[in-house]
Amino acid sequence: MTDPVYPTIADCVGQTPLVRLQRMLEIDNGSQVLLKLEGNNPAGSVKDRPALSMIQQAQARGDISPGDTLIEATSGNTGIALAMAAAIMGYRMILIMPDNATMERRWSMEAYGAELILVSKEEGMEGARDLALRMESDGKGVVLNQFGNLDNPEAHYQGTGPEIWQQTHGRVTHFVSSMGTTGTIMGTSRYLKEQNPDIQIIGLQPSDGAAIPGIRRWPQEYLPTIFDSQRVDTVKDISQDLAENTMRELARREGIFCGVSSGGAVAAAIDIARSNPGATVVAIVCDRGDRYLSSGVFATS
Repeated sequence: MTDPVYPTIADCVGQTPLVRLQRMLEIDNGSQVLLKLEGNNPAGSVKDRPALSMIQQAQARGDISPGDTLIEATSGNTGIALAMAAAIMGYRMILIMPDNATMERRWSMEAYGAELILVSKEEGMEGARDLALRMESDGKGVVLNQFGNLDNPEAHYQGTGPEIWQQTHGRVTHFVSSMGTTGTIMGTSRYLKEQNPDIQIIGLQPSDGAAIPGIRRWPQEYLPTIFDSQRVDTVKDISQDLAENTMRELARREGIFCGVSSGGAVAAAIDIARSNPGATVVAIVCDRGDRYLSSGVFATS
């Protein structure tokens, strides 16, 4: 008898559940909303997929070696995922983020051994990205650059897209994803459109004045270079109130504990299901709600 081969934590990234809404989809038109629970990844978000991919592929190309210093600007989920991946593979990780990120996000990164550099809320992600590039030019490490690194969307082309196609038995008609770095929607769209060009891809951005963690309306000069507008059929604006209210409803009525951008994605998916009888709408629930508790968004009073 041969000895069993047990998985490592890296082997547990991906193959997340796809579950249907039960109580919040109050329509009877043959449509359904399915949620891809990316918070079930080991570090708790959809970003586990590209984080591991970017480090693994850079190492395979010989661009980096264990022991090297990696640098990345992040608003939270990518940083946590990269901190985990760096711990798995033996890299020093420096993460740069705005100082208005929740404490849960900071603590999670530090728990994995990452070093944090904070920029002001006013500098935001643009300032964090600029600082990362300056540090790289000063020889302080290698920037993985999730915003321009093709290994980011490739992780979703290889993983998220095929999983959704298989889990829906090819019945998916609409795919909904919030857009930040845009890796999730780029890679998943590419795969799903190859299987069925009629699948509609819906990307979400915050409405004017909204500050939804993880999704952005980028200034043109900071627009991720991995983004290709032709891979998105429709871009919808999501308000802060709708995203937060839906997030709270998901926890209280469906038992699905997620973050604000996921609430926005589910709100859009429900609207699409109502307007398209017989649709099978898949939305990305990109992370877990526990990393937002200190912000007060789940408070009942």
